[in-house]
Amino acid sequence: MPVYDWIADALQQRESQHLLRSLGVRSGLQGRTIILNGKPLLNFGSNDYLGLAGDERLSRAAQECLPQVGWGTGASPLIQGRTTLHAELERQLAEFEACQSALTFSSGFAANLGAVACLVDKQDAVFSDALNHASLIDGCRLSGAAIHIYQHGDMTHLRSLLQRETAVRRRLIVTDSLFSMDGDFAPLAELEVIAREWNAMLLVDEAHATGVWGASGRGAVEHLQVVDELLIRVGTLSKALGSLGGFVVGSHSLVQWCANQARSYVFSTAAPAAACATAITALGIVRDEPQRRTNLQRQSEDLRKRLQAMGLSTGNSASQIMPIILGDAMQTLHVAQQLEMRGLFVPAIRPPSVPVGASRLRISLTAAHRDDDIAHLVDSLREILK
Repeated sequence: MPVYDWIADALQQRESQHLLRSLGVRSGLQGRTIILNGKPLLNFGSNDYLGLAGDERLSRAAQECLPQVGWGTGASPLIQGRTTLHAELERQLAEFEACQSALTFSSGFAANLGAVACLVDKQDAVFSDALNHASLIDGCRLSGAAIHIYQHGDMTHLRSLLQRETAVRRRLIVTDSLFSMDGDFAPLAELEVIAREWNAMLLVDEAHATGVWGASGRGAVEHLQVVDELLIRVGTLSKALGSLGGFVVGSHSLVQWCANQARSYVFSTAAPAAACATAITALGIVRDEPQRRTNLQRQSEDLRKRLQAMGLSTGNSASQIMPIILGDAMQTLHVAQQLEMRGLFVPAIRPPSVPVGASRLRISLTAAHRDDDIAHLVDSLREILK
């Protein structure tokens, strides 16, 4: 129909700018190696940071409970979709995070969207890091609050914005703890101080840090020793924990408020109970196998040093997420294709996921990677970029 001709034109424009995405198909297990579009590849493009997504213990936990709970939950949590496994997972999450209560959502995106939007409204102001995840950005927009974007990690800029916005009822500062495209940590200790100074709420999204960082695997808040019961923490079960869903942890009153007011919780069918069983199993592995995260941290530091020694820009990465910032979208796509020809999957990240001129390869290490995998990646990059 002519009324939709603009879509074809817009897609063509994206293709001409090397920004058009195509849908791939992965078969088999998620893991160190994958089969993508029928081709076996060494996988450096996964958020499965602890290598648990394909772990047989998680699969077995789901299989064992399915005869009792089935797959679909049939209702939103507030109607009758919240099962005994949801309640047990929330109990264990609260214990794991050393918080009073926890609430599970159908996804990490839904958790951020719902939590932010139910904490502030048009009478309030929200202050958001410029590189926050889309789910936080959309939560800010949905809230109706006045939105102030501070430059990435710039606490001086944040203070100046707070000083300008005085005639509001409530203030909320939102930030990723570990930024997904740059691999750097937010200055959480200073953010906590600023939040106290301005009597502001502070919401921290631990999606890429849960299970990987901190002495107990609680995330960047623990890693950076910012343990404050006043923090609102959001996380996901679908990355390092290898399962499905998201969560909010905090005080009893906070969780009760989110359960009543977060639209993505109230109006969404509960996640499958079997997914809760796998997440419970994953929490036990995080507790019992700390070597997964310590080995991952060691390998990450080693790879970062090797990339920097080659003269490659890894930005401010300090984690298992390492960008190789090339700038040009076409060059980035070309290098990713060359890596694929050598049996390596490293995704090319281009606008709008990152700003124009900041296209990059995004390397994600997991606990499943071996030292020889990293050597193969480094040798291949050296050969392609020489």
